[in-house]
Amino acid sequence: MATNQETAVLANKVAFVQGGSRGIGAAIAKRLARNGAAVALTYVSSAERAAQVVKDIEAAGGRALAIRADSADADAIKAAIGQTVAAFGRLDILVNNAGVLAIAPLAEFSLEDFDRTLAINVRSVFVATQEAARHMVEGGRIINIGSTNADRVPFVGGGPYAMSKSALVGLTRGLARDLGPRGITINNVQPGPVDTEMNPAGSEFAATLKAMMPVGRYGKDEEIASFVAYLAGPEAAYITGASLTIDGGFAA
Repeated sequence: MATNQETAVLANKVAFVQGGSRGIGAAIAKRLARNGAAVALTYVSSAERAAQVVKDIEAAGGRALAIRADSADADAIKAAIGQTVAAFGRLDILVNNAGVLAIAPLAEFSLEDFDRTLAINVRSVFVATQEAARHMVEGGRIINIGSTNADRVPFVGGGPYAMSKSALVGLTRGLARDLGPRGITINNVQPGPVDTEMNPAGSEFAATLKAMMPVGRYGKDEEIASFVAYLAGPEAAYITGASLTIDGGFAA
């Protein structure tokens, strides 16, 4: 798939992307494949979109696999990782991108939404990391997709979401101690506002966020994907336990 040695830095590597059917996750899956990795991606309801991501990767000469797995289901996550290893023979890169965003004032925030936020945004990261680490060898890479809202929440109703993303900061730091001696790195990428279906750059809400950003614009999913691809590659071997913000200055 890659056209030269520089872009094939992930050749012979296998990546697993939780939540890779659309938005940032799809961009990450395609970028890792472009850099030479075989990619498995999970989805819940977007079967057609997941299939399109696989089709796009294969059309460019790469290898990809879409697996239906609800990130709220620990057994489904474990099974999907097992399926990935069975299909591609190994696992080198884990990207924990699956996430949900529930926003409501404190008095109206349901316990059901609170529990689902924790299940997908936090527990699934731990489950996938624990399972993926069983298959990884030296040089393994784990990248969590957090949020700049771990550092700044300038709107009402975002407390539980921010809490879930703040949890990844501590989890990433702690797991770096577990995984470092094995030559496996783990890092947390904290995107700011990115133009996706969940948070389109043309909305009224987006206009208020852009006003807080030094660069005055939303990010692009490809910009997040390129950062993740760097962390997944050999040049990032000395970076671990870090929470790295890519937010156009939103939290500055």
